[in-house]
Amino acid sequence: MPKISAYILTFNSADKIGDAVSSVLWADEIVVVDSNSTDGTIAIAEGLGARVAQIPFNGFGDLRNRAIETCTHEWIFSLDSDERATPQVRDEILGLISGTPAHDVYLMPRKSFMMGRWIKGSGWYPNYRQPQLFRQGTMRYTLEPVHEGYQVLSAKPVGTLQNPVWQVPFRNLEEVIEKMNRYSSLGAPKLAGKRVSMASAFGHGLWSFIKHLVFKRGYKDGWAGFVIAFGNFEGTFYRYAKRHEATQSWAPTDQGPVRRE
Repeated sequence: MPKISAYILTFNSADKIGDAVSSVLWADEIVVVDSNSTDGTIAIAEGLGARVAQIPFNGFGDLRNRAIETCTHEWIFSLDSDERATPQVRDEILGLISGTPAHDVYLMPRKSFMMGRWIKGSGWYPNYRQPQLFRQGTMRYTLEPVHEGYQVLSAKPVGTLQNPVWQVPFRNLEEVIEKMNRYSSLGAPKLAGKRVSMASAFGHGLWSFIKHLVFKRGYKDGWAGFVIAFGNFEGTFYRYAKRHEATQSWAPTDQGPVRRE
């Protein structure tokens, strides 16, 4: 049977990495792609048998491409540190690659748990992101710093697996705020060349809130749905506001020394 590498992206993920690695112990190789964590992530990963590759962070697109280069087997399974492969995911993947797969690249659904419940709306389920199972050499990521895209290098169409990976994206609300701040900073440069104002920042943020709460049915998820929608408002608002800030001169006035008269 063809062999499979699982790679996991990490940065200061000590509270998550153990569960992530433990969920892919069935893989022939586990590579934890770390960007200089300082919280014990590396020791936990190595203690579970993973090989750690240190790669500086220059955006998620670049990081994922370099992660692929660290994998040595024919098939690659991509997992983030807040994701878990279930036994059903394991069985579906191993059954697929042991036969004659119809595709070289596969999307997978993702099922997220937040604030004590499985999220059913909010645009979070089934939440297909980039392909998570693919044959070596059949895809690469584009170089956006965040929310990176991908390019399929195979002549075969992209397939879809049935069983979802589990995601636990946030331990607490503090992590929601931290991710909003980090991702809005990474996303602001993507707005270069667009006319941006504080009013447009608010408008984009408000539309994002309404889209997630109403049109993506976040209301079905109770307060968790509201937090997701509000987090999208903040992330979108600050992404545009930070881009606007970069074009302004908001430094405080320098009044010079103040001496005793």
